[in-house]
Amino acid sequence: MKKIVLVLTCLCESLLGFSQKKSVAVTPAVYYPEAKEWQIKSPESVGLKSDKIQAAIEFAKSHEIKNPRSMEVNHYQTFGKEPYGIGIGPFADRGEPTGVIIHKGYVVATWGEPLRCDMTHSVTKSFLSTVVGLAVDNGLIGSVNDTVYKYVPPIEVYGNPVARPAEDYGKPELLKPFDTPHNRKITWDHLLRQTSDWEGTLWGKPEWADRPSANPTEWTTRPRNTPGSVYEYNDVRVNALALAATGVWRKPLPQVLKTMIMDPIGASNTWRWTGYRNSWIVLDGQPVQSVSGGGHWGGGMFINAYDMARFGLLCLRKGRWKDQQLISENWIKQALTPTSAEPTYGYMNWFLNTNQKLLPSASPNVYYHLGNGTNMVYVDPDHDLVMVVRWIDNKSLDGMVKAVLEAF
Repeated sequence: MKKIVLVLTCLCESLLGFSQKKSVAVTPAVYYPEAKEWQIKSPESVGLKSDKIQAAIEFAKSHEIKNPRSMEVNHYQTFGKEPYGIGIGPFADRGEPTGVIIHKGYVVATWGEPLRCDMTHSVTKSFLSTVVGLAVDNGLIGSVNDTVYKYVPPIEVYGNPVARPAEDYGKPELLKPFDTPHNRKITWDHLLRQTSDWEGTLWGKPEWADRPSANPTEWTTRPRNTPGSVYEYNDVRVNALALAATGVWRKPLPQVLKTMIMDPIGASNTWRWTGYRNSWIVLDGQPVQSVSGGGHWGGGMFINAYDMARFGLLCLRKGRWKDQQLISENWIKQALTPTSAEPTYGYMNWFLNTNQKLLPSASPNVYYHLGNGTNMVYVDPDHDLVMVVRWIDNKSLDGMVKAVLEAF
């Protein structure tokens, strides 16, 4: 009798287990686009309203920025008016208002010229901070709280004359960008958050000449702020970070980005990251260009909208691409952490929607990589959404986001 009960019990457990297995929902695999191939789905097939998506596209097209399409002409009408504002890197004419909308990893809408490589201006900063993050993840930088000074040896500028002129006798021959009492206190974290108040001149651009004070008497005389205490958006300091990171990697930063990020995510081979015509150094016996963090004086990242969207999708997936963790989740978390000095800014150029201040129509959880132009890579974890919008008026960013979210 005991044997019969035992057999029945095992049979019931087996049937119950089979029934339970049948009822378990299968989670669909997360979609990642392959290189040179990105699946396109209609808005309706992924639960979006197609008429609202089309309305958002028309909004983007009708709110094109009014600045000249020649980036060189635009420069001399804006930043070129600053002291020492002459362009020293390449410029390029831009294209039509352009964009890509990605939902659940799939392309659901495009407009304009998404394959065109245009300047992306300060979105370049997000690629720069990512390369610094890779140096931390790989142990080349011990901690973001380390002072940068101890990582940067004296630097020889490439192209100096063989025989120094007499008027340079006794003057420093090598760059020491962090060798002042103030600059020695600056950490990697300060530079990444634009709170360093780094002092000096790099590639012919004094830090005070970038978005200078309206009071010229303050340009060279104001007291320095304690590193970490005051946020100031400053491209000279960004370029100082790029120079320091180049020395840490001992190779050009575009090579690092290509090998460790852009190739694994299937980006095209058309993007280019440039510096200035005078930003060359000697590194291990070779001339190496120290790239810029934007297009303030020309240069920076020249890239198409699809490649920007792939980078945005990598951010949305917390640094993971298929079975590879390309950027550590910890780095993504740090990049999304604000400071009291500027609650809407994480690491460059991760703009945070803290208290919905920057984008009132979006969740506080969204963030975006932003550059002049305006160029935006919008990342929305709540809606599994990535959006690239190029050449839209900056004041229309929230309206664009609102128009897309109405499709959900």
